[in-house]
Amino acid sequence: MRPSRAVSGAARRLADAGVDAARAEAEQLAAYVLGVPRGRLALADGFDPDQLRRFDELVARRADREPLQHLTGTAGFRHLELAVGPGVFVPRPETELLAGWGVARGLEVVDRPLVVDLCSGSGAIALAVAQELPGARVVAVERSPEALRWLRRNATDRAAAGDRPVEVVVADVTDPELLADLAGRVDVLLCNPPYVPRSVVVPPEVAGHDPDEAVFGGADGLAVIGPVVRRAAELLRPGGVLGIEHDDTHGTAVPELLAADGRFTAVAEHHDLAGRPRFATASRRPDGDRADAGTAWQTGSS
Repeated sequence: MRPSRAVSGAARRLADAGVDAARAEAEQLAAYVLGVPRGRLALADGFDPDQLRRFDELVARRADREPLQHLTGTAGFRHLELAVGPGVFVPRPETELLAGWGVARGLEVVDRPLVVDLCSGSGAIALAVAQELPGARVVAVERSPEALRWLRRNATDRAAAGDRPVEVVVADVTDPELLADLAGRVDVLLCNPPYVPRSVVVPPEVAGHDPDEAVFGGADGLAVIGPVVRRAAELLRPGGVLGIEHDDTHGTAVPELLAADGRFTAVAEHHDLAGRPRFATASRRPDGDRADAGTAWQTGSS
């Protein structure tokens, strides 16, 4: 069967199942089964019977809302292809903006920058930074045993490919003594924590497959963000910077947390490509002191 015919049928099935971008996902599955880049799918040979059977099986699983990335075993993130699967949060495209912001800030550090990625999961942010800032020391922090297996696998794969190795630390990011040996030394701290409020109804791909502890951040979605903000103030050197992703309902709440802490300046909110509030940034006060709570913050742009 020609790929175009198989893809058309699959796209209809996925659309009927409520999958967004059904045509694109059908093409990705077809390219995966045929072992060709998606851009060359139209030039590929037709499916043989075994390939067609495999394609139909994958389409059926996707129609049942199993994540596309679990079916192919990989997720693209900036310039990387990361191994993902059950037990680890699948990195999202919007998080690439936070990683890019972190890379840009790291480039501003004259000496070897020290970058910390909290709630590292698959290692997406840490490994992207390590690849794009080859002179940096990058520390990835994760506590979940299941996620750690994927993080270590990806870190090993990227080191074998020639990227600077990242340091993996097993720890809870809400621990008030987290990374005590790095206190006051970190140049860039990045975090994509669990931040969805518990009452929010999430898509089937998330509800059925992403780890609960990597998605939900308590009743208001801020249960992890609050401790991260406080610990970041201890870990960052004077002038060091923090970037933290958050729910699109937190466009005011997270900057207000940063401003209220009193140890940050230049608090700003950034939007994703769809115009939604996506991550907040701030700088550790150069004098290292705590200002009066309520420091003004501004809306920025990613």
